Amino acid sequence: MLKVQPKPLSISISEAAAEHVEQFRMAEGKPDAHLRVGVKGGGCSGLTYILELTDGPLPDDKVIEGHGVELYVDKKSYVFLAGTTLDYSGGLNGKGFVFNNPNAKTTCGCGTSFSV
Repeated sequence: MLKVQPKPLSISISEAAAEHVEQFRMAEGKPDAHLRVGVKGGGCSGLTYILELTDGPLPDDKVIEGHGVELYVDKKSYVFLAGTTLDYSGGLNGKGFVFNNPNAKTTCGCGTSFSV
């Protein structure tokens, strides 16, 4: 019987999110910036997502590339975000970046905080 080896969990970015990162860079006047993603304590569900532009990685960051965008994730946040896809939604419920996180057991109504 052939065993399928599980793929290592990583964080990915959708093509739609990558396109909007470029727009976000231009709107902020930082065309060469990269994206830092992470989590911190807070929000109505316990943990809140962080999404910000940065010049480069910190020494302990994991660097992930997708669709021409570099994501920087600190090791503590990586534990909570492994397997997550950063996407972009332009639907009726508002537009913005969306974290599709398989580790989140519960999320708040607005989708900016979660618990594991």
